[in-house]
Amino acid sequence: MHDFCFTIPYGLILGVGGLIGYLRKGSTSSLAGGLGTGFLLILAGYISLKAFGRKKNSYLALILETVCAATVTYIMGQRYLLTSKIMPAGIVAGLSALMTGFYLFKIATGGNHIPTKAKS
Repeated sequence: MHDFCFTIPYGLILGVGGLIGYLRKGSTSSLAGGLGTGFLLILAGYISLKAFGRKKNSYLALILETVCAATVTYIMGQRYLLTSKIMPAGIVAGLSALMTGFYLFKIATGGNHIPTKAKS
């Protein structure tokens, strides 16, 4: 599976979650954090998708995705440890930890595997 297949939906989830946090609780930190990381992830996913279309890998996008996911894991993990609230801190921390692991796997295996033309 290619990183952009998960990164763009993950960025949308974080962005919408930040917006919901702002609308329900008036939390500007949720708005800034959710929309900020969501935008960066969507941008990185788009860069990766465009590179894949050119039959290349974008390691810049992979590094940006990994840093964003690891940062969200740390911040929301800390919030979960302080409050013990499963929603949203625990779920977002768990999802972000899974995404961090996925991005590290993609980096370790050489990024998106570009299909080669079949020889006839």
